[in-house]
Amino acid sequence: MRNLLTCLLALVVLSGPSHAATKPNIIFILADDLGIGNVGCYGSDNYKTPQIDKLAAEGTRFTQCFTAALCGPSRAMIMTGRYAFRNGSSNQDACMVMPNKELQLARVFKSAGYKTASIGKWGQLPGEPDEAGFDDYLRFNGSGVYRNKKEGKTEKYQVNGKELKLGDDEYMPDLLHEHVMKFITKHKEQPFFVYYPMSSVHGDLLPTPDSASGSTDLMADNIAYMDKLVGRLVTELDALQLRENTLIIFMGDNGTGKGMADRATIGGQVLSGMKGTMLECGGLVPMIANWPGKTPAGKVSADLIDSSDFLTTFAALSGGSLPQDTIFDGHSIAPQLRGEAGTPREWVFNQLAAMWYVRDAKWKLNEKNELYDMSETPFAEKLVTGDHPARTKLAAVLAKLNPAGGIPDSGDGTGRHANKDKKKKGEELMKKPEATPKTNLTKEEQERAAKFDKLDEAKAGKITRDYYTTHQSDAAAAAERFDKYDSDKDGLVSREEYILKGKVAKK
Repeated sequence: MRNLLTCLLALVVLSGPSHAATKPNIIFILADDLGIGNVGCYGSDNYKTPQIDKLAAEGTRFTQCFTAALCGPSRAMIMTGRYAFRNGSSNQDACMVMPNKELQLARVFKSAGYKTASIGKWGQLPGEPDEAGFDDYLRFNGSGVYRNKKEGKTEKYQVNGKELKLGDDEYMPDLLHEHVMKFITKHKEQPFFVYYPMSSVHGDLLPTPDSASGSTDLMADNIAYMDKLVGRLVTELDALQLRENTLIIFMGDNGTGKGMADRATIGGQVLSGMKGTMLECGGLVPMIANWPGKTPAGKVSADLIDSSDFLTTFAALSGGSLPQDTIFDGHSIAPQLRGEAGTPREWVFNQLAAMWYVRDAKWKLNEKNELYDMSETPFAEKLVTGDHPARTKLAAVLAKLNPAGGIPDSGDGTGRHANKDKKKKGEELMKKPEATPKTNLTKEEQERAAKFDKLDEAKAGKITRDYYTTHQSDAAAAAERFDKYDSDKDGLVSREEYILKGKVAKK
């Protein structure tokens, strides 16, 4: 009897810490062009999402989650945990050529021993998913891929480097789901992370397998089918007995697309802004977290979140590590996901091209120093003129961030894809260091060149004031040096300006 009790006690001791230390599986579902006005639990008038609503009812729904207003910049902020003026992702084309080392999402999980998969949209990010730390991937080309749309034209996609062709009877959202479940089933005995950027519901929309013949509301059809796939995922996780240790995050990548925004109403009211705009619902997106026994059921949180927060949060939850010499903008919301108070943000920052704003719970200040009263959002934003305490407070935040001193926008000012000439110019700006006209360098100048090259990890040929000061032991003295070196006063110090200590002929 004593031996039996001893064995049982040993089992309890051994199993207790192991269970407590179990790392959660994490599935990050990113719906494409899905705004708050497209989701039932956010009050949508015209769209039904019972499975997503169930995730919210059994988990936590966040009402103040912000991200960039276009697909590429939004994904870049999620992948890097950094704002666009730091990583250079202020427009669609720039996202595709930013340094691969910026993509830390899979790498943080790899450092914690996770198996990782990227299944869905990837094309607006540099390279391929395996080059960014994903063990397994399926990626389609472009956006809004559902079926072969034209006779004789076959959609192509890649699975772990192998190019495949979409069959005439195949439906891409179903292929994505099947690949997700194949990956999960294979790695169910170890912690896994799935990045699941859906095709749904980006245009051009096509009938789903459930669409009625001659359906005139393909947006509703596609939202319903996306919702069905979310429900199927949860059911299959239950069948695999993985649900209790799996955190699911469901989020939109930006606001509703232009052609669909008029019907994305809440309470009969049209929302302020849509995809591609700097108004509220360009960047305000649905975000739901569901982790049985961890996230409080039925809770609605108004904590401010921006999508730089996910990387920091995932590092905290997984035990993964992030580079120590890089500035990350995220604030971990791991406590909130466990039902704790945490330390919520006081403000969020949003950027698209050379447009940006900082926003707290009640006010928004943009790059033009325009202050908006946000008390009637998401339906209206009121311009406030003159002096105001909120203007002073938010201006101080922008001054500290100094987005104007970061990597400049290389696009046409809209954040969207530029024409070929502008795109080429943007790629050159992002990839090629500025040439140094002076070739006969003194020994001191050669040493300064080497020092600059070490500082310039992104190999952009320029460094920002914020980056320089945070990489020096005396930030105040470094700021003075930076201002001296910045001979053309563009908020950046080029390689030539650094080598010559600002003694560069103005062009």
